[in-house]
Amino acid sequence: MIKAVNIQKSYGKLQVLKGVDLEIQKKEVVSIVGASGAGKTTLLQILGTLDAPSNPKDCALSVNDIDVLQLKDKPLARFRNEHIGFIFQFHQLLPEFTALENVCIPAFIKKTPRHEAEKRAEELLDFLGLSDRFHHKPNALSGGEQQRVAVARSLINGPSVILADEPSGNLDSESADNLHQLFFKLRDEFGQTFVLVTHNTELANMADRKLTMVDGQIVS
Repeated sequence: MIKAVNIQKSYGKLQVLKGVDLEIQKKEVVSIVGASGAGKTTLLQILGTLDAPSNPKDCALSVNDIDVLQLKDKPLARFRNEHIGFIFQFHQLLPEFTALENVCIPAFIKKTPRHEAEKRAEELLDFLGLSDRFHHKPNALSGGEQQRVAVARSLINGPSVILADEPSGNLDSESADNLHQLFFKLRDEFGQTFVLVTHNTELANMADRKLTMVDGQIVS
């Protein structure tokens, strides 16, 4: 599902990733842990094609059997929209839109007809226990509810891979536990692959496989 070879990333003289090799299988839930500054988020952004390696001629990255390093800007944006879902710590919901509208945004970008996008968004929100929150804006939702809306948004286009960066870092312990259980339910229900960057020990240990990063490299 994901294969990365010799991924390096530098910002000026600062080398953040020092030749990361990684292989993740379909339907696998993998957690990535490590101290702040170890390179976890940078790696996740490159896996998600939001950033690019500093050594494109000396590395390889494929997602769902697609060589993403060979894609130009527009095809890459289309690939990202259709194949990768993102969940962030701070939800990134647009405050002027309802829960339903926020979930639909990636589908609208994909040019899915409105009635199809809204029907799928309603199904996902219902699956996530938010059937009575379709028309609530983010400021009328709890933190846990906002994060579930963000999860629904990440799923709307049926992506192969879900990448989550500290997804429960801004939640209380009960909401965090519910979210953690949800990831595995989603994997079993929809067959997605999950890569989770987290400082949460419980979530990290629940994963099928836990990878540890130290100073820009995966050490275990």
